[in-house]
Amino acid sequence: MTDEISNQDMDLTSGIAAFEAKQFSRATGLLSPLAERGNTDAMYRMAIMAQNGLGMVPNPLLAYKYMKTAAEQGMGLAQHGLAFMYMEGECTDKNPEKAIAWFKRAAEQGLTGSMTTLAMMYEQGNGVPKDMDEARKWYHAAGFDDK
Repeated sequence: MTDEISNQDMDLTSGIAAFEAKQFSRATGLLSPLAERGNTDAMYRMAIMAQNGLGMVPNPLLAYKYMKTAAEQGMGLAQHGLAFMYMEGECTDKNPEKAIAWFKRAAEQGLTGSMTTLAMMYEQGNGVPKDMDEARKWYHAAGFDDK
């Protein structure tokens, strides 16, 4: 069992390194089996590759499946990614209300990009009623004190 775990850890480390080095075909080969077994880090990177056609043909359904599962498992970056999918209507139907909910979950984990996007959505009334107090709150949380 420990050999299997250490092999999985090695595959994950190698897959992430390949992803970071933009060797997407290699990353796909290493990360795909781990993503299928439920590894959050592997699912997040597979979602990005599937969404953008990196190392594979673009696959919006696979991208959404992996991003949503990784987000549901609590990964902040995946929550942010899923929120953008809903906000932009990429890989799923456009749904600003769901985008807000997922951006909030990511923001609660300290993701500044999610806080900033929430602030802009409240400022513009995108998916929520326009609310400058709420926008200022999120801008402040993201470190923008002059808004």
